[in-house]
Amino acid sequence: MKKINISSEAIIYDNFSELNIEDQKLIEEANIAKSKSYAPYSKFNVGAALLLENGVVIHGNNQENAAYPSGMCAERVAIWKAGSEYPNMKIKKLAIVASSENTKVDQPVGPCGACRQTLLEYEINQKAPYEVIFMGEIGKIVKTESLVSLLPFSFDSSYL
Repeated sequence: MKKINISSEAIIYDNFSELNIEDQKLIEEANIAKSKSYAPYSKFNVGAALLLENGVVIHGNNQENAAYPSGMCAERVAIWKAGSEYPNMKIKKLAIVASSENTKVDQPVGPCGACRQTLLEYEINQKAPYEVIFMGEIGKIVKTESLVSLLPFSFDSSYL
């Protein structure tokens, strides 16, 4: 038996003003996307904004359905839209913001497991990491340099 230590790296910002201008603008874009989410059941709104290498920003937001498993997360809406509209364009950064109509979201809200797996597939395919920035309505902001920081021991096509 061998015990190993797995670690992830992230930068934690105390507030929005500590971010560079490009990151601030991308979070603003994620907030625009969030304002268009369809979340009548959970009342939990999420917006995602992907900055592509060509400067284009792709929006995604959560889309719920009365048949709950049929909904879709903001991150996957954005990444699949980028993949269908700009199939060979590298992703530079992803920003995610979340809020609730029921309570103040005061801690960073990262992507769910299914989104992490999907986002990682795109990072692997482009053979280059991309930054992930996420936050709640208020409070601290998390920034990672790669999806690998969010999904150690990941599954990819090399297992197939």
